[in-house]
Amino acid sequence: MTLDIAEFYQTFFDEADELLDEMERLLINLDIDAPDSEDLNAIFRAAHSIKGGAGTFGFTHLQETTHLLENLLDRARHGELVLDRAAIDLFLECRDVLAGQIDAYRAAEEPDQNAYEDMAQRLRTLDEQGSAALANAASAVDKPVGDVAPAGPVALPEGMVRSVSISGIAEDKCSTLVEELGLFGDIESQTYEGDTLTVMLAQPAAADDIESVLCFIIDAEQLSFGAAEAVVADSAESDDTHAEDVVAQAVSEAVAAERDNKPQDKASASEDKAPAAAPAAAGKPKAANKSSAESSSLRVSTEKVDEIINLVGELVITQSMLEQTIGGLDSEAHGALLEGLNQLQRNARDLQEAVMSVRMMPMDYAFNRFPRLVRDLSSKLGKQINLVTEGESTELDKGLIERIMDPMTHLVRNSLDHGIETPERRKAAGKPAAGTLTLAAQHQGGSILIDISDDGAGLNRERILAKARQNGLAVSDSMSDDEVWQLIFAPGFSTAEAVTDVSGRGVGMDVVKRNIQELGGHVDIRSTFGQGTTIRIVLPLTLAIMDGMLIRVGEEVFIMPLGAIKESMQVQADQLKRVGQDKQLVYVRGEYLPLVEMHRVFDIDNAQSDVLRGIVMVIESEGRYFTLLVDELLGQRQVVVKNLETNYRKVVGISAATILGDGSVALILDVVALSRAGRQSETQVQRAALA
Repeated sequence: MTLDIAEFYQTFFDEADELLDEMERLLINLDIDAPDSEDLNAIFRAAHSIKGGAGTFGFTHLQETTHLLENLLDRARHGELVLDRAAIDLFLECRDVLAGQIDAYRAAEEPDQNAYEDMAQRLRTLDEQGSAALANAASAVDKPVGDVAPAGPVALPEGMVRSVSISGIAEDKCSTLVEELGLFGDIESQTYEGDTLTVMLAQPAAADDIESVLCFIIDAEQLSFGAAEAVVADSAESDDTHAEDVVAQAVSEAVAAERDNKPQDKASASEDKAPAAAPAAAGKPKAANKSSAESSSLRVSTEKVDEIINLVGELVITQSMLEQTIGGLDSEAHGALLEGLNQLQRNARDLQEAVMSVRMMPMDYAFNRFPRLVRDLSSKLGKQINLVTEGESTELDKGLIERIMDPMTHLVRNSLDHGIETPERRKAAGKPAAGTLTLAAQHQGGSILIDISDDGAGLNRERILAKARQNGLAVSDSMSDDEVWQLIFAPGFSTAEAVTDVSGRGVGMDVVKRNIQELGGHVDIRSTFGQGTTIRIVLPLTLAIMDGMLIRVGEEVFIMPLGAIKESMQVQADQLKRVGQDKQLVYVRGEYLPLVEMHRVFDIDNAQSDVLRGIVMVIESEGRYFTLLVDELLGQRQVVVKNLETNYRKVVGISAATILGDGSVALILDVVALSRAGRQSETQVQRAALA
């Protein structure tokens, strides 16, 4: 049987993407003045993991680029390379080059040769300059021989080792393992006895790091660490030789002790404390935990999850058909059957929720994309901006997260460019020089709210109105702030003083709004001049299954999303006010709301046209309210959403479709489109409110 290594490509690509994202996050958050050693080790391990996989699959450009990056990261974590912003910027650019190379290999193409050569040269340049700077710094702090402390044994810091023992390996594998261990510094000595390789490092290294590097080649059970102490020697050559002999002797004793008296498990090995004069082998208690953690998760393609969701949806439809079929049966004569159906309904509901939860992902998945964008763009704009995220654990359907990323990115760029001022302007306004951009997410009912807030200059009402008039839009000074803010979503609308490569061309905000509406959501804006702006995106939690209200108009049945319904009522004559020949307003709780008559919108015959005899529903959309006239409410139902455009075509006023229990198709209403139909009489509404 021949193993096709290409079968594992996708797994490698997915893991490499995750490692690059983690590398970017750690680099952005790294404190240059006092870098955390654990973060540096994690960045190094990410690069090393990608290099190992690239070498396995023969991805040469990727392997060589990560090898150069890995060398620099290794020097940085050992304090041999001083990190500054320029170095971090180069590492981040290298991360982007690596991402491009992975995308090329994923598409079965060769990566960009020029990008590879340019990055390789820049990494080598940094390596050489760093080495020169390190040599100068070392010569400046050299101590005279007389100041060197006398030799003597001192214990290594906890978790640091100099001896590595690897058992159960063939001799021809030794060179590869020694090469990998060379990443941690010079190799002082190496021996191979039986099936065990023992390597002595010239400098102490973290045991965890060594295990992370070698875990791609050997099993954790093959790895053990030796000497628990080191010897500090003076500058004399004879003393150096003596120190090496002492350490080598200690190592050989430790390895022999481990072979002769190996502990039963890793946990007990970690508690074996040896005296300073006779160092003993130290075990690795984390190995067992690592394997159990890895086995607790499973990587599954989204296509398989979507297929399961579709099948569950069909199950829900079948369950509804059964419920409708036996709904008229006598409860006493068919009690067991009805009880079984009720149990099936509960189980189907639980199964739906369990399957849908598989596609739910924390908003942290989306928020993690923005620290790099904010960092790069703020530098480009000459601004100081702090990014704050809230509600990262709030979950949303993965498909929605992926489709909301572009609109969110555009809104963030707008906040950075138009919203937050330069440090000089902020200081002049009595604000801190650094602005704050906040990304927040929270659940509210059956929706998720995503806020993009800044503490910048806020929207300028007069400038927006002037620009709207210049563009030929119908506006008035009596418009509310909410109505004025919505003007920025008009096609081609921009108040930027100058066109830049960031924004200012008037392209994008209308697309942002349209894309969000296509997802069943809407956008609200709150702004205070001089204090800042918050743009709120309201989305359903999922696009696959929704709770809705079945409504009848004539002989037609529609579904109204349950979250949009605020109340339903039968109105009295004194609540109605006619505006013009064919428009009516309904007085609800102190204000007149436009009335949308369903039979007029969809041209339905034999429908109830008398408002006093029908049912009036109060509906919310885009932060506004309107009323909807229907014949009858048929009840609440959880429905499986089917894309109408895929199976038929786009229908104005309809967002999707579903299949009812009797096999018939019901159309799901587009609340935003109906709201716009009601807004055609907003001018009359304002006049009526003043009358």
